[in-house]
Amino acid sequence: MNIKKWFFLFWTTLLIGAGGAVIAGLALQTVNGAIHFKSTADTLIYPLILLGYGMLVSVYAQLGFFAYLILNYTGIGVFPRRVWQYVQVGLSVLALLELIFLRTFIGSGRNVSSDWLLGTGILLTALIVAYFKVRSTNLSAWIPTFFFMTAITIVEIIGVLQIGVDSATVFIVIPLIACNAFQILMLHRILKPISA
Repeated sequence: MNIKKWFFLFWTTLLIGAGGAVIAGLALQTVNGAIHFKSTADTLIYPLILLGYGMLVSVYAQLGFFAYLILNYTGIGVFPRRVWQYVQVGLSVLALLELIFLRTFIGSGRNVSSDWLLGTGILLTALIVAYFKVRSTNLSAWIPTFFFMTAITIVEIIGVLQIGVDSATVFIVIPLIACNAFQILMLHRILKPISA
């Protein structure tokens, strides 16, 4: 990884986060109509606010991605490779169980259907992204990709989950998952050595 490759990853992820936030924000506005614009200027400024918010989410996703890379590097160094794979699968399952079940039973007044929908969405997205990552690389990429798309994504959204507002969750989860999927799918392309 050199500066040029990192620069490419940074800016493309920034654009994907911005696009994901605009899509999520406009979709929520269309469905809920929660924001009432007072003038045409408010209507025109709203997409710009969404762009800025999406860029912030993409930077947050990039921090999580580099934290994952350090965690993965450390895990490979500490554990034998097979054991590290079991640890990743175990942590992924625990994160999904916490998201879908434990929050519902421990937290009072929780909406069970929104937790189920979010957990199922993250699980299906992780399976799809892992499938495409394996098609692009090899079978050994399945577990790390699944771990990143489930456990790391769930850790990244803990703050918004504590708010307990479904629209806020959707507003951060869509650009965050888009950024995470893009980063993990691009990693092997960026790290590919340049042939002479």
